[in-house]
Amino acid sequence: QLQLVESGGGLVQPGGSLRLSCAASGFTLDTYAIGWFRQAPGKRREGVSCISSSGNSTYYADSAKGRFTISRDNAKNTVYLQMNSLKPEDTAVYYCAADSSGFYVSVQAMCVLFTGALDPWGQGTLVTVSS
Repeated sequence: QLQLVESGGGLVQPGGSLRLSCAASGFTLDTYAIGWFRQAPGKRREGVSCISSSGNSTYYADSAKGRFTISRDNAKNTVYLQMNSLKPEDTAVYYCAADSSGFYVSVQAMCVLFTGALDPWGQGTLVTVSS
């Protein structure tokens, strides 16, 4: 069974940092592009950052540029999202997902146009930025 598990969420003060992890089980991540997505209460899910299978190509939403860094350690079968200078508007449930079918031709397309083509999805980890 292909499964992704997110961890690392929590409560942090504005300006603080968190590192989210997305670990795979049942398959190896190294052949798939992986993305981080988030959904705030009452809002639609949005792409935050995506990384190619090799790690050579990355994409960041404007809201994440300069503050978030996506990386992957294929030896550990894990993708990370380092989040710095967190703001209250970053509060959301963060999900990771894999483009296991190779549907998207670029990580930008994956992050911006993501649809049901992404599979699997993790269960999400809650990030709350509040003082």
